[in-house]
Amino acid sequence: MKKLQLILLVLLVHNCLFAQRKEAAPVAALIPLPVAVSMTADTFFITANAAIGNAPALQQETRLLQEYVHHATGHALPVQDNGAIVLQLDSSAVKQPEGYQLHITPAQIKITGHDAAGVTHGIETLRQLWRPKDAVLVVPGGLITDYPRFSYRGMHLDVGRHFFSVDFLKEFIDKLAYYKLNNFHWHLTDDQGWRIEIKKYPRLQSVAAWRDQTMIGHKKELPHRFDGKRYGGYYTQEQVREVVAYAAARHINVIPEIEMPGHALAALTAYPSLGCTGGPYKTAQFWGIFDDVFCAGKDSTFLFLQDVLEEVIALFPSSYIHIGGDECPKVRWKACAACQQRMRRENLPDEHALQSYFIRRISDFVKSKGRHIIGWDEILEGGLAPGATVMNWRGVDGAVSAAKQQHHVIMTPEDDLYFDHYQSLYPAEKPTATGYTPLEEVYAYEPLRAAADTSLLPFIAGIQGQMWSEYLPDEAQARYMIYPRLQAMAERAWSPQTVTDYSNFTQRLEMQTGAAPAAPYNEIRYSTDSIAKGRIYISLRSHLPGAVIRYTTDGSQPDGNSKISDGKSILLQKNTTVKAMLYVSGKPAGRLFQQSFLVHKATGAAISLQEAPNRFSSNAATLVNGIEGTHRYNDEQWTGFSARDLHAVIDLGSVQTVTQLGANTLNYHWQKMWPPVSLQFEASADGVHYQRIAVTDSFPVNGINRARWTIAPLKARYIRVTATNKGVIPPGEYVAGASSMMLIDEIIVN
Repeated sequence: MKKLQLILLVLLVHNCLFAQRKEAAPVAALIPLPVAVSMTADTFFITANAAIGNAPALQQETRLLQEYVHHATGHALPVQDNGAIVLQLDSSAVKQPEGYQLHITPAQIKITGHDAAGVTHGIETLRQLWRPKDAVLVVPGGLITDYPRFSYRGMHLDVGRHFFSVDFLKEFIDKLAYYKLNNFHWHLTDDQGWRIEIKKYPRLQSVAAWRDQTMIGHKKELPHRFDGKRYGGYYTQEQVREVVAYAAARHINVIPEIEMPGHALAALTAYPSLGCTGGPYKTAQFWGIFDDVFCAGKDSTFLFLQDVLEEVIALFPSSYIHIGGDECPKVRWKACAACQQRMRRENLPDEHALQSYFIRRISDFVKSKGRHIIGWDEILEGGLAPGATVMNWRGVDGAVSAAKQQHHVIMTPEDDLYFDHYQSLYPAEKPTATGYTPLEEVYAYEPLRAAADTSLLPFIAGIQGQMWSEYLPDEAQARYMIYPRLQAMAERAWSPQTVTDYSNFTQRLEMQTGAAPAAPYNEIRYSTDSIAKGRIYISLRSHLPGAVIRYTTDGSQPDGNSKISDGKSILLQKNTTVKAMLYVSGKPAGRLFQQSFLVHKATGAAISLQEAPNRFSSNAATLVNGIEGTHRYNDEQWTGFSARDLHAVIDLGSVQTVTQLGANTLNYHWQKMWPPVSLQFEASADGVHYQRIAVTDSFPVNGINRARWTIAPLKARYIRVTATNKGVIPPGEYVAGASSMMLIDEIIVN
């Protein structure tokens, strides 16, 4: 009798909850946006008694759903026949791999998957829909049909430069699952540390996993500074299995990366006989590319790597094994007797072909174990190993080349999907790699735009975001850099190509994560609307809905009484520093915006170049647009020249009196940036007869060098500027033998 009374009480409570179902359902804020969504005003309540139906083929998925509900409510949902939450497989009803249908009514939640991965994706969508309320999960009614655009949807994490705990990795994997990414690319080894236990080679744990100290600040800064603290760590094989199993339960494949032939300094420190010189070597304490790589001429190198891969393959069920292949200098190979002998024996014409031999030999071993290699696009150099998949990070040429050879390509472009780049140009940002990749740029990335030839499209397997960790000293900074750019990339990877509304995306993002007036993607930015003689027109903007931008042009701090930017152009007629602040509900929000503009006689003038820039900004007008580039050189203001000189002619429009000249150039040898051998200014009234008026070969500052001259007044209409490139980086310098980059900024005439 008591049991019957208990059942009646449970039913009464459940029905009372159902009676509330006609309340307005919350708007679906789903990321990535599904293929088709139809929401209703119905509601399902996941209570402690909302049982999951018994599905023997989906026990792993059932446990995952139980885990999620328990984490959200503390309830342990029972599993029983005819449960109200139904998980099922039906490849005839859901035809696309990884696809699912989620149907929510007041009486039932049904997730139908093409396969088990599809069911898991449906569960993750359910998680995004439900809202906790008094230990009950309130789920809005509706019908969602969904499937991925690309089969490969990945995220990379570098643990070689900085080490992250297993708990952090699990948190990271949870995010991948939540946003329907299905590959975790685990970058396990590099010059700065070896992070995976290899039982046959214990010195990889005792030596290669550690470095004596770590660089402080940015690599470009001189002198280099260090913290003096030993740093390191590695994952035991048991921990690796734990991470792999955790990911597998969420249908995420873990791809291990063991770097070769380059980025090997940590391994060589432990086993110096594997290098061309025999050492001694030292695990790198700072970031960059190092000449010491695995020796390609010694069979012992390949035996070592095969032994390592043997243990790695046993730990990772992934069909893909990543072998790196990027940024491998050939300096040591050129001077190595064993490498040169190998080249003669194998009839290899150059060191690029030797790298191809190296990759092919490793590929053959990996294939013998039933797996396939992935490598960065440098594995194309000297010829691509059969069956290899290419991760294309440098432009689009590598992707097109690999696809034409009918190799699969994963698009990982540095400009769009490297999350170690700055996401804000505000100077308060902590140091990181030098690019600038804001959220909207990630969201705008279109992977198929690269392949103009539609016949190549079937070979583009998908896309992947990269998180390199040189400048990630802790987990908090890692989270700041990864999210929400990961969400934007995930939507590009999963949602239909037609899903492109950035404003809608940010609305959904903030409904999920909370309002973010101070988030970098909502900060104030400016655009130059037009430049005329003696005038610069700019406008200020923010993506934050309802925000007001207040600004000043007199150097003062903006406050609640400052001018309001209404989206119209702001006229600047003299050197001006614009400061601005976001105001939300009458209160300041976020960080102060500040940008200086120069108005001089060359601002907006016509400029012609003998040779076009080929690095950084390629627009000649950038040289005279009134905006000076920063020391971070990621603001599209620096005009770059590699293996060529600057020959510019500026037309002031009429003969004018000139008394001042100047230009900026960068000197960062540790970024391959060298100032000109000489910088020369000439003046002419007619554009035919020129006289030299200023020249310098002195650029002593490590950073921005501002060359300035005050000259006796002269009449001129044309100013000719010549900057002679260094050319080849000399011996003894960082990446000696490579072409130097010459970066020139604002050319000033007054």
